[in-house]
Amino acid sequence: MSKTKKWISLIIVIIFAFIAIFLVRNQTSSGNDKNEITIGSIGSDAQIWNYIAKLPETKQKGIKIKVKNFTDGVSLNTSTAQGKIDVNAFQSYAYLAAYNKSSTKNKLGVIGTTYLEPMGIYSSQYKKISEIPDGATIAIANNAANTARGLRLLEKAGLITLKSSFGSLSGINEIKSNPHDFKFKEIDDTTGPRVIKDNTIAAALIGNTVALEGKLNVLKDSLYHEKIDQSTKDNINILATAKKNQSNKNFKKLISLYHSKKVQKYIRDKFDGTKLEVQKPVTYLTK
Repeated sequence: MSKTKKWISLIIVIIFAFIAIFLVRNQTSSGNDKNEITIGSIGSDAQIWNYIAKLPETKQKGIKIKVKNFTDGVSLNTSTAQGKIDVNAFQSYAYLAAYNKSSTKNKLGVIGTTYLEPMGIYSSQYKKISEIPDGATIAIANNAANTARGLRLLEKAGLITLKSSFGSLSGINEIKSNPHDFKFKEIDDTTGPRVIKDNTIAAALIGNTVALEGKLNVLKDSLYHEKIDQSTKDNINILATAKKNQSNKNFKKLISLYHSKKVQKYIRDKFDGTKLEVQKPVTYLTK
């Protein structure tokens, strides 16, 4: 082989090597292990992730967190499933399951567990569950996961009974007995704190993230709230991402950051102890 041909061969090899390096770097920066992670969140959860984003520990892990606020869980899940948002932090496992069931194309996966906060029954008119009159109207969420969760809470409070077939996405048609003849009004569950000020509403089922935004503490202000036990594991909040990104190494770093002592102290102090840490493997949710 002539020297000219050798040089040409060498140049071709070098060119292909540079192309390969470029492709690998591009894949790393925009693919599965991207260093800048956009987290979509709602309300108080967004506050937590804004705090985590500024920690030196986050930088030490080689990632940068950008938090984007949403007001609607469905649009946030859709954006996450489509890859427009990398990870979201706002929902329970049951809420995610309901989204996946309704979505025919893009699915979500769980990265890890974060916390459980009790749902409560709130009222501006009554001080005790027993004071709610027969025939009263109770406001309940208009999404399947929180509708079912609220109905289970009403049953635990002794106000209704549910059919044996009642599941995590069941609705009011699965009520077996309604001895107080309560009426149910479906509402956007982010409006709960405002709804209880309506005199036509006797009580409302409100999740704690929304309650906190309305200056309500589930441990102090609710008439009745969920007890923390195995029966409420579907209500554990999680970090979610597009199904294809579940094994993303950098996304998994978010879980260890969340469960660090510094972050947990911040959460306890900031939210009056109403966000109860749950550090369980993902398999715990499906057992």
